[in-house]
Formats: sequence, structure tokens, C-alpha cells
Amino acid sequence: MVSNSLGMKIKLKPFFESSVDMLCIADYAGYFVDINPAFVNLLGYTKEELFSKKINEFVFEKDKRDTQQVRDEMLKNTPIVNFQNRYVNKAGDIIWLSWSAVPVEEEKLVYAIAKDITHEVQLRNQRIQEFSKLKNVNEDLFRINYTTSHDLRAPINNMLSLFKMLDYDHVKDDATLQLLDYIKMSAQGVKDSLENYLDLIQTVGEKSHDLKEVYFEEVLSRVLKNIGSLLTSSNTKMEYDFSSCESTCFNDIYIESVFLNLITNSVKYARPGIAPVINISTSIEEGQKQLIFSDEGQGFDMEKNGHKIFMLNERFDNRQEGKGIGLYLVYNQLRSLGGSISVDSEPDKGATFCIQFPS
Repeated sequence: MVSNSLGMKIKLKPFFESSVDMLCIADYAGYFVDINPAFVNLLGYTKEELFSKKINEFVFEKDKRDTQQVRDEMLKNTPIVNFQNRYVNKAGDIIWLSWSAVPVEEEKLVYAIAKDITHEVQLRNQRIQEFSKLKNVNEDLFRINYTTSHDLRAPINNMLSLFKMLDYDHVKDDATLQLLDYIKMSAQGVKDSLENYLDLIQTVGEKSHDLKEVYFEEVLSRVLKNIGSLLTSSNTKMEYDFSSCESTCFNDIYIESVFLNLITNSVKYARPGIAPVINISTSIEEGQKQLIFSDEGQGFDMEKNGHKIFMLNERFDNRQEGKGIGLYLVYNQLRSLGGSISVDSEPDKGATFCIQFPS
């Protein structure tokens, strides 16, 4: 029996010596009996140094207790699978190892293999840190949004109260009366939007975004009412057809934001001297509902800027006012609920946006 065991160890010696994983044999007293070159290279100690102390002496101080407890359990004939702990190499660096080990009672030896997972752990910790930062940033943004929306209600309410004080009988000019109506409708639209955003912000973090059956024509009508003066002053021509798909299950505030941002962008970036033309329609492709929005405006150079269209603070026409936020906002609102948006465009030939809603 001893001869067979010795012969097996001799046959396995090349495997032991050439393995890139850390292989070792330890006795029940807690000392290394044999280790392969990969183990020596990783920890930086010589074999003699590793053999001279108990294994736990090389373990990171905070992991020694857990390591000893796991080892004690293993010596009761319980194999170890994927146990993770930290070692300290000769240079003082911390090395994360994932262990699998099997005790052999008749030999009073433990055969173990360890993988260096230091890089994986570092990446995991970085992701956790980034997630924590993003979480804090999101919480700050929610607070800022809520405070801003809340504080803006007062001046908007004051503006609306001024219209109640106006005596329209003293205004004889029809154009002025129409202008006052447009201003009043715009102010009311801002107030309604602020109220909606406040309701939405209050629910974020407490529950999922409310989803309901949203009818495109109803949402579009609200948007057109709010920006009617903009469309009239720009002579915008708009056509829409929702007969292929009248509604979808989504968040109505997000769809309103989609309409608002895409329409105002089309007006803002119309070709000079040419009135904006906007066409909105729906379709169903392979069971997926789509909203198609196209215009005949300046368009985009997709080869140059296609990858930046939905990025934050990206602007492609410095002659127009703007912060480069609208398309970024639309993109993230859709993606947050499983939707998507893509664009096809050429310079001076307009742009076509395709919004896909989750099935």
C-alpha cells in the first residue's frame, strides 16, 4: 500500500510542480508538508520559511480566527469548497485566496488547492464603491429635484393668480388676448408638470415606477396644449397617426417627457428658413410596440456624432440655446423601464427616432 501511494505521488509530481494554481499538502498539526512553485512565487517566501511556521501565521490577522475554525471542521473529515481568506505575502501585500481542500484521515494529511482571486475581489470592491457613490449621487439628485420643483411652484402660482386679477374687458386687441391665453396655458402646463414630477420623485425609492395603460394621443394632447405658442410661432406642421397601436403599458410622465423633448428639439433644430415638419406614428414589429418620431430638420452626422447623441451635455449646434440634457433624459427614462430608443439620421435630411417599449 505504501509502495502504491509513493508511486502515485511520483507520477503526480510533474503536475504538482507545473500547476499555475497553488497546490499544497499540510499535516494535521497545521504545518505545510509540501508546496508547489506557484505557491512560493505568489507569497514570496522560500519553502524553508513556509515550512518553519504554522500556516495560520501567514494568514491576514483579521482572517486567522475564521481560518482556524474552518480548519478544525475540516479535520472532522469535512472537505472545504471555495473558502476565501487573505494571506500576507513577504512584501506585506494582501493576497485573496479561494481554497478547496480534502483531509485524508489515514495519512493525517490535507491536500489543498488555492486560486488567487485578488483581482476579482478588487473589481468587486470597486463595483461596490461605485454603486455606493452612484446611490449617494442619485439621492442628492432626488433631493435637488424635489426642492427645485417644490420651490418653483410658488412663483408659478403667483403668475397664475395674476391672470385672475386681469380685467380682460380692457384688452381690446385680439392678438394680445391670444398671447395672454398662451402665457396662461404655458404657466398652467408648467404647474401641472411640477406637480407630476413632485408626485414621481416622492415615490422613487419607495416603490417601482407606476405603470399603467398610457394612450399616446392623450399624452400628446397635453404636451401640445403646453407648447401651443411655440408651435404656432414657429409655423410647425405636425401629423400623427396612432391607429396601429393606440397605447402601451408604461409610465405616462415618461412618455410625456419623450414627446416634449423630441418635439421641442425638432422645432429648435429645424433647418434655417424652413418651417418644422413633424410626423409621429406607431407600429408593432415582432410583437413589440414602437413609437416612430421623425422630422425634416438639421439631422445628425451619425458617423461623427451617432455614439454621442444620447450622452449627457452633448450638443451639436452651438448657435442654439440648450444644455444637452433632453435626449439623455429620454434615453434613461426609457431604459429604466425596459424600453429603448434609437435614431437614424443624415445632415439636413432630418432624424427618425424609434422608441421600443418592453413586451
